[in-house]
Amino acid sequence: MGVLVGRQAPDFTAAAVLGNGEIVDSYNLHETIKGKKAVIFFYPLDFTFVCPSELIAFDKRFEDFKKRGVEVIGVSIDSQFSHNAWRNTAVADGGIGKVQYALVADVKHEICKAYDVEHPEAGVAFRGSFLIDEEGNVRHQVVNDLPLGRNIDEMLRMVDALAFHTENGEVCPAGWTEGKKGMDASPEGVAKFLSENEGDL
Repeated sequence: MGVLVGRQAPDFTAAAVLGNGEIVDSYNLHETIKGKKAVIFFYPLDFTFVCPSELIAFDKRFEDFKKRGVEVIGVSIDSQFSHNAWRNTAVADGGIGKVQYALVADVKHEICKAYDVEHPEAGVAFRGSFLIDEEGNVRHQVVNDLPLGRNIDEMLRMVDALAFHTENGEVCPAGWTEGKKGMDASPEGVAKFLSENEGDL
C-alpha cells in the first residue's frame, strides 16, 4: 500500500497492554480513536536498543499529546506479555517503565503489513509513525529505518500544524511552529508570505 496519507487508517483488533497496565484481548483501533486524533507508532522489538529511548520520549510527552486530544498507540510484533514485562522493567535496567499509552501486540504481523512498515528481511516493523485525524484519515506519515530514532517533537509539530490548518484554513509553510504565521493557499497568499518571511526560511 505504501503511502497511507489521504486514506482511512487500517482498522485492527488485537491484544494490548493499556496505559493503566491492564491487559486486554480485543483492543480495537477505530473504537478507541473514534472522533479524536491519534498517533500510531511502530517499533521493531521490545527489550532492544533504540526502541526504549523512543517509547520513553513518547511517554515524557504524553501530556502534550493528551492536551491536544491525541491518543498515542505503540505497536510491535511482540506479545502483550512481552509488552507487560518491558513495562515492569526499570528504565535503568533497559525497560520503559509504566508508559501511559497502549502497546498493541502484532504477533501475526497483520498490522505492520496493513500499514506497510514490515521490514522485508528482518520480519519486524520499521519505525513508522502515522498521524490520524478525527475522521480516521491518515494526514501524516514518516518511516525510519531500524537504526534511526525518530523525533517525537516533530510529531507534536505536525499535530499543531494539522490543528492550525483545520481551525484557520491556512496552510503551514516550511518550518512552521505554533505561533508562527500560516499562508493563504493562493498565488497572492504565497507572494505575501514570502515577501514578509523569506529571510526566516
